[in-house]
Amino acid sequence: MTTTIVAGRSHEVNVPSAAKVFIAVLWRDIYVTSRQLPSFFARVALQPLLLLFIFGRVLTSLGYASADYASLLFPGILGLTLAMSAVQSIAVPLTMDFGWTKELEDRLLAPMPVWLLGLEKLVFAAVNALIAAVLTVPAGLLILWSIPWRTDGIPLLIAVLVLGSLASAAIGLTLGVIVPPARIGMLLTVIFTPLLFTGASQYPWPSLSGMRWFQILTAANPITYISEGLRAALVPKVPHIPSWICLAALAGSTVLLGGIGLWGFGRRAFD
Repeated sequence: MTTTIVAGRSHEVNVPSAAKVFIAVLWRDIYVTSRQLPSFFARVALQPLLLLFIFGRVLTSLGYASADYASLLFPGILGLTLAMSAVQSIAVPLTMDFGWTKELEDRLLAPMPVWLLGLEKLVFAAVNALIAAVLTVPAGLLILWSIPWRTDGIPLLIAVLVLGSLASAAIGLTLGVIVPPARIGMLLTVIFTPLLFTGASQYPWPSLSGMRWFQILTAANPITYISEGLRAALVPKVPHIPSWICLAALAGSTVLLGGIGLWGFGRRAFD
């Protein structure tokens, strides 16, 4: 609360706290997205669900893949949808905001630190990812007719989804502040495509032991630990990376990439 003096009279002006402003901005973004939920889900989940249909339904029906492959594939597609939703929800809009739309300039006038505005972008992308993941479950059930599910795995499932959404949002934030607006096409093709196919969504990571170089490459992708963590929660009989390693890797990725992204966000905002 601050006090201003005008013509000999004092007036108390209520200045909202940074936390209240953060929640208000976050809620506004969520509300706007909720009004466009069908188009949002189609934009972020169409490609993963098509992969699930082709690999999990078509190929298994034709006999080119075993019926068990669909159970192995679903956790990976769930993780892929989560990750790509978070990355796309922040990377492309942020690149455009810093480029030609300048929409971010209005947000920078809000009474909260610049880094907190960057954190709001990250949390908003994570919320979007969680919504997309929740919607993927009934969509997967519709496509495959049955999906793997374990009540005992729910705590691990929730932990992987939350940490995975934050880690993926941190990836998107970092990309959004690093990639120049003129290179937005590169962001969509050169970066997103490798993330899509090196995240162990279509295969268990331990099965790559015969291709050591590719196994090392996929280990550098945080999405791998989302896919493997979800397999540990839903289909633990399938060989997978230990769940504690997945959680530690996702937490570390969130801190490291989130820190880099927030630092870059502050620099771009002041520029």
